[in-house]
Amino acid sequence: MKKKEKEVRGFVFNKFEEPEKSVFDRLFDIFKEIITHTSGDLDEALDWLRQLDEEYQLTTDDYSIDDFVEELKQKGYIKEEIEPDGAGGMSITAKTERAIRQQALEQIFGRLKKGGAGNHRTSKTGRGDEHTGDFRQYQFGDSLSRISMTESLRNAQINNGIGEFSMSEEDLVVEETHFKSQMSTVLMIDISHSMILYGEDRITPAKKVAMALSELITTRYPKDTLDILVFGNDAWPISIAELPYLKVGPYHTNTVAGLELAMDLLRRKRNTNKQIFMITDGKPSCIREKDGSYYKNSVGLDPYVIDKCYNKARQARKLRIPITTFMIAQDPYLTRFVEEFTAANQGKAFYTGLKGLGEMIFEDYESNRKKRIRG
Repeated sequence: MKKKEKEVRGFVFNKFEEPEKSVFDRLFDIFKEIITHTSGDLDEALDWLRQLDEEYQLTTDDYSIDDFVEELKQKGYIKEEIEPDGAGGMSITAKTERAIRQQALEQIFGRLKKGGAGNHRTSKTGRGDEHTGDFRQYQFGDSLSRISMTESLRNAQINNGIGEFSMSEEDLVVEETHFKSQMSTVLMIDISHSMILYGEDRITPAKKVAMALSELITTRYPKDTLDILVFGNDAWPISIAELPYLKVGPYHTNTVAGLELAMDLLRRKRNTNKQIFMITDGKPSCIREKDGSYYKNSVGLDPYVIDKCYNKARQARKLRIPITTFMIAQDPYLTRFVEEFTAANQGKAFYTGLKGLGEMIFEDYESNRKKRIRG
């Protein structure tokens, strides 16, 4: 008897074509990049945008830069302000600040995902709250809520057949889970004058990394904490909202003050997983004395300043706070300081160009989150 052929149904896949961006969206992507470089100066950013429009014809006959500015107002990205002298002006809003952080996150974290980096989670398995996709046989004492009914039913069918269905304890399968770890991070950003010397803008990539990291943590890991501080002659904390406006000052590099503040911030955190990320491009060159005066020396590695840095590194190690140093300059004389500083803390150090800074920090953040909360 000829068997009846089964009808095979399939799916037709068409190539996905991303819809073309509007003129506003194209300009807005460029605008967000420029406003980061101008440290939130809207007038300067719009001047840059007009110059780029003249050179590359970014607008059309039906849509000008003035139309773009008007739409920015309508969408709530910029606002009118009255200056103290009574003159009018415009500034970016919190909505723009958020858009800048989102773009930084997409630029950096998007590249990481393409490279195969996975979700942030600990390497410990057990009674956690994040699924791993791995299964094992049920054991006495396992929570019933962790039993995978789909896998267990499949085992029962394989072991006992479909005709007279039955399920035994041997058929039960549970899914492994990971513990979600809580991490407290302090990000230190060097704002000494060297961050804009020699014709290289080092502060803008550092700002973008900070904005991307803050957006990642606040949106995807809300239990984690991130404190940001800057250090020049002194050190002080800044808010996430201040990041787009961050500028380099006429400062030396008081790394000791930055480390002191970072450890003080982390002492207030109750969780056990703590870390410091430090982005810098030079050697420590400044110390604030007890009487309020500054000891400064920009020539070579000053033993008085350097030894205080090593002491702070050892102090952080005793507090179980690892320090990861991202040195974005590769001058040979810095190598010895970075190596000895890292050894004193038993932390890590990366010598990185500006282009790879963001990827390296995100990868290190991921690896450091893979710790189970102790206690």
